[in-house]
Amino acid sequence: MSESHGQQNCEETRGRFRKHGQEHVFRFWDELDERQRQKLADQAAAVDLAALKRVHEANSDRADVRPPKLEAVPVVRLPAQGGEAQAAARAFERGKQALADGRVAVLVVAGGQATRLGFDQPKGAFPVGPVSERTLFEQQAQKIRGLRRRYGRPFPWYIMTSDATDAATRTLFADNDSFGLPADDVIFFKQGMVQSLDFEGRMILERPDRIFENPNGHGGSLTALLSSGCLDDMERRGIDTVFYYQVDNPLIRIADPTYLGFHLEAEAEMSCKVVQKRDPMEKVGVVARADGKIGVIEYTEIDDEHRFATDENGELVFWAGSVAIHVFSTAFIRRVAENADELLPYHVSAKRIPTIDEDGQPIQPSEPNGYKLERFVFDALAAARSVCVVEGERNLEYSPIKNADGTDSPASARRDLIAVYRSWLDAASIELPKDGTAIEIDHSRVDGPDEARQLGIQRCAEAGGAIRVQARENA
Repeated sequence: MSESHGQQNCEETRGRFRKHGQEHVFRFWDELDERQRQKLADQAAAVDLAALKRVHEANSDRADVRPPKLEAVPVVRLPAQGGEAQAAARAFERGKQALADGRVAVLVVAGGQATRLGFDQPKGAFPVGPVSERTLFEQQAQKIRGLRRRYGRPFPWYIMTSDATDAATRTLFADNDSFGLPADDVIFFKQGMVQSLDFEGRMILERPDRIFENPNGHGGSLTALLSSGCLDDMERRGIDTVFYYQVDNPLIRIADPTYLGFHLEAEAEMSCKVVQKRDPMEKVGVVARADGKIGVIEYTEIDDEHRFATDENGELVFWAGSVAIHVFSTAFIRRVAENADELLPYHVSAKRIPTIDEDGQPIQPSEPNGYKLERFVFDALAAARSVCVVEGERNLEYSPIKNADGTDSPASARRDLIAVYRSWLDAASIELPKDGTAIEIDHSRVDGPDEARQLGIQRCAEAGGAIRVQARENA
């Protein structure tokens, strides 16, 4: 591009910003060097100003928004909770067939950092192994290696990173030979970024030469699959079903065949896995119909009338807590991603956003000074022609790492992992280590009680490395 053409493009971009009332973005222009000007101009050229204006207008008068009328949704219950055992058995076989046919891909959302855990790395790099301290990524790679062994098929693993985690994640996988998986079947792609707005709808400058941007939310996984070419790659591989989860859950049953089977039998475009809420105040969203449309109602948005509502048996009406485990058809992902402005609208949340003062000096606000924008993946539920909601077993499937201490922490996740491992050993009649002993199982070799039983052993020491135990201090 010639210098004059570049200058012309810069002037066109500045004119576009002026027209939309965003000319303040260039207020330090005369103080920037050529490199800084080009960076700012390139960033500004990619901004969808009309879309940002629509977001601000849609959220400018939220005080008058009434709480939605909620209705419970049908849920495929666990057999222990009244579900049909025969239906679960049929779904299991249907899901196994889809896996054996090579129709399923795995998608993990891994754009977050573990700063809340005091760990300056991508969350997927967090050590979770009770004995070896293997990372979340390594543990999940083991599970996918187990799928490959079990079904004799490749299982492409699509890993969504962010600007903050992409380089470190790729390096981690390269340094560890993709944790035993073929590199061609581990596909990285980055989620998009979106600009933040102040309360008047103006973009916020992070530096004199940079507009503040933040990752565009887990809903951005669907649009990024399309824009990155990953969706095309899936379809070239014969994939029509995508299993979605978040990286921070070490109990995740990756590509659970029963769940996949229920999704396929329902001819659903999108499915949700839910668990029973511990109590009305648990900080999880609930799957419900809101004003007739199925979705996830965030715990911050549900009113007390619905939060505490009980049925004739005294059970919570809105008990179906969302655990961010979904199944999608690839055709549905394409339709949603191509119509994201309509089907995945941005949500706003007031935050303290780093910015600069009138002299261009950095400021760390002590109070919220603007809105961060995010897309939510579960908003796609409302667009699905058919949805399947399936109950999971919390103690076997869901123990996320979100907090440094207490509930949903590394300590609670390792405790829950060990409890799951002990249940597998007990079911396989393998001698249990004494209480207080750390246990770790290689998921590529054993990923459930049936495979533990197939080892044909009586003691963990006979497992040849598939099972590791270690007495813990202060046990």
